[in-house]
Amino acid sequence: MFLSTGWVFAQTGKYVEVIYFHGKQRCPTCRAIEKYTKEVVYNDFAKFVKSGKVRFKEVDISTPQGEKIADKYRVSWSSLYVNGWNNGKEKRNDLTRMGFKYARNNTAQFKTELKKKINQLLK
Repeated sequence: MFLSTGWVFAQTGKYVEVIYFHGKQRCPTCRAIEKYTKEVVYNDFAKFVKSGKVRFKEVDISTPQGEKIADKYRVSWSSLYVNGWNNGKEKRNDLTRMGFKYARNNTAQFKTELKKKINQLLK
């Protein structure tokens, strides 16, 4: 019964999904994107993570399972997506360019932009 209810929520609920794609080898900027994305999600949105309203997914595109997900998003290297889900419909937001621009050299700006997008999608 519980699993069924959880599945229904996942299919019909409204939530934000943050997905970080990476391969086996990662440059310093890729590592910064991962580190600061996790910080924002788990520190600034902790209550939303706990309630299931914000979810973080790390996808290693060098694995068979990760490759399938990467194909769905047409991702072939490190990427960052922040997606809004509402009643089973996904609104994708590719923040990869922003991540590479700010994560390593302007961490504060990276965090600000990521928080802004998550907050926008939570409304």
